[in-house]
Amino acid sequence: MKYYIIAGEPSGDLHGSNLMCGILDADPTAEFRFCGGDKMAEVGGINNLLMHYRDMSFFGIWQVLKNLRTIFSQIDQCKADIVQFSPDVIILIDYPSFNMRIAKWAFKRNIKVYYYIAPKVWAWKEWRVKSIRRYVSRLYAIFPFEVEYFRSKGIDAHYFGNPLTDSIAAKTDNMPDAATFREKHNLDNRPIVALLAGSRRSEISLNLPNMVALSRLFPAYQFVVTGVNWIDRSLYDSIIADSDVKYLCDATYETLSVSTAAIVTSGTATLETAMFGIPEMVVYRTAWLYEKLKPYVLKIPYISLVNINLNYEYVREIVTAKFDIEAAANELQAILPNGTRREKMIEQFDHLRQMMGEKGTSRRVGNDIVKSLKQ
Repeated sequence: MKYYIIAGEPSGDLHGSNLMCGILDADPTAEFRFCGGDKMAEVGGINNLLMHYRDMSFFGIWQVLKNLRTIFSQIDQCKADIVQFSPDVIILIDYPSFNMRIAKWAFKRNIKVYYYIAPKVWAWKEWRVKSIRRYVSRLYAIFPFEVEYFRSKGIDAHYFGNPLTDSIAAKTDNMPDAATFREKHNLDNRPIVALLAGSRRSEISLNLPNMVALSRLFPAYQFVVTGVNWIDRSLYDSIIADSDVKYLCDATYETLSVSTAAIVTSGTATLETAMFGIPEMVVYRTAWLYEKLKPYVLKIPYISLVNINLNYEYVREIVTAKFDIEAAANELQAILPNGTRREKMIEQFDHLRQMMGEKGTSRRVGNDIVKSLKQ
């Protein structure tokens, strides 16, 4: 069968590549055409990549408005490519602003649409529920609580576990030990605190300076910022200059595996950190206006996926327009060894890992996709 897959972000590329492997497990002759990235290209072939997520990702109102012509052109390119490929199903991965337009268009042309990694309508833009219910034939959730939420909205969501279990398992099978890691990256013997400052330039520019300021209060620890390869190192260097913070690129999981604690901006990184069992805190600088409007815009009380899934603020979220370094220092102290919140947090992370399921999520979803199409 023929599968058209659309992912517009790095995480979508990762999970999309694993999903493609899962589909091939059940349908060895599967043909793929896709928007995504290098990881999906490794599975489906670079010649079958229409657009790279680097050219599709626009974040923030200003960036979107400035690139509206490009965005609509990309949507039109994608539609034309789908028609030419004539797939048995379109599989959308997160990226709702782009993908929901494709879903509506495909529905009108009787092309079957599946959605993997459901849009987070339970947090914001709940009006999209109506479109999901109408245009999407099969919805795959990645958090247990989403199943009940979507079913309450008349949508039969399917849950086979969280795809991070596969991504982490693939990495941890070949993870270096602490001594090897330190030697490879010229790190000293102080305990490591990982800094996960985000995957977008705006996030890094806003949050990493506060993390660096906090690091100066804890000289007994070694702070390491985990960079991403699609953002130029010069941005990191301009912020960590004149500090003791070290920079490592594309080594997030390796760094977490040897860390004592972590400071995270939010997003998927909070869940990844928890699944490694590393005590963490969220530091996220936001606009003054958003801070005031947050109670009216956000439908849930937390921004961390850890707290959202556990339905309690086990991970402290310092989300403000003005950084409170004293509050942040007190929280970091509480999650370091002998801290008052450390052991309880680790205990809850064990529970969270059980909630996310066993590895093999991508294979189970892939098998279900193939099975449902054959039926």
